[in-house]
Amino acid sequence: MTTQATSVATKWLSGAGLRPTRQRLTLARLLVGDGQHRHVTAESLFAQAQVQEDTVSLATVYNTLRAFCAAGLVQEIIVDGSKSYFDTNTHDHPHFYWEDDNRLSDAPAGELEITRLPKAPDGAKIASVDVVIRLRRSL
Repeated sequence: MTTQATSVATKWLSGAGLRPTRQRLTLARLLVGDGQHRHVTAESLFAQAQVQEDTVSLATVYNTLRAFCAAGLVQEIIVDGSKSYFDTNTHDHPHFYWEDDNRLSDAPAGELEITRLPKAPDGAKIASVDVVIRLRRSL
């Protein structure tokens, strides 16, 4: 990884008040080092780290992604009960989930219209609305 990628990763972590440990820096460089947004699973990020010959365990990847979520650096997108993706774009926006490829991508936010939400039950308020549009290739 380049010095620039390390600088970007260090600033990203520092901006959220996270200490740039070796493991956090390794994963942050992979996530934001080139300035592009990503949708990753813990497993895909672990595989990327292995290709880069960076030594981190899968448990460390999971724990680090959870810490990044808690710090507001990434958001978790759950596509079903057992599959989570982590998105470096933390602004509210819809997603396409490509079922054939098990891949998540951004959907055009400007084309989404939600005109009304149901009233929250007494004693609750709506914290957010997550939109995941599932796609299958047509035959």
